[in-house]
Amino acid sequence: MARPFRQQIDEGILDRAAALFARQGFAKTSVQDIADAVGLSKAGLLHHFPSKDALREAVVAQVGTVAQRVLDEVRHLPFGAERDRFAIDVVVDSALAHPGLVALLIAPVTRADGGALAEDVSPEIAVLEAFGVDPATTAPERVVRVIGALGALAVLTLAAQTDDQTTAWRAHVAATCFDALGHRRPGAALPSPDQVEA
Repeated sequence: MARPFRQQIDEGILDRAAALFARQGFAKTSVQDIADAVGLSKAGLLHHFPSKDALREAVVAQVGTVAQRVLDEVRHLPFGAERDRFAIDVVVDSALAHPGLVALLIAPVTRADGGALAEDVSPEIAVLEAFGVDPATTAPERVVRVIGALGALAVLTLAAQTDDQTTAWRAHVAATCFDALGHRRPGAALPSPDQVEA
């Protein structure tokens, strides 16, 4: 019975640590910062993860698991609006359940400094691949739309968590991200003639 409780605590620590790594970077995040964020003493945190590097490794593994799950969920679908909608749904649900992990996952594609934890780890590529994006070969408009959708997703899911609105906002977050990809939802208002669409 104690095992699931310990697992839940560890998952909470990893999610909070990931959120701090996404916001501040690994180098600028201290063990004390993480301990404070999860409500533990530094010694208590080190009981769960014996070092900052061990914590980083566990976070990277969790982020990789989330990224792979997103890609696995959509891999069977052909590229296009249906795959985009499904990918958005999977990423939104993951972000609402694990906002820190998803914020760190997409930080390298939404931050100018890259925000990566390590040069050899790039799970964000799986998220881009879920949308059929290869930054080196994909048309710039598509790259911008996908990065815009992921940026909106990160901001909106964190705001939903902060305001305790995850259920109420879920459909709106998904619709906003889908719209950012350039797809029209049924019943969506058309832009005014004075508005320029990318």
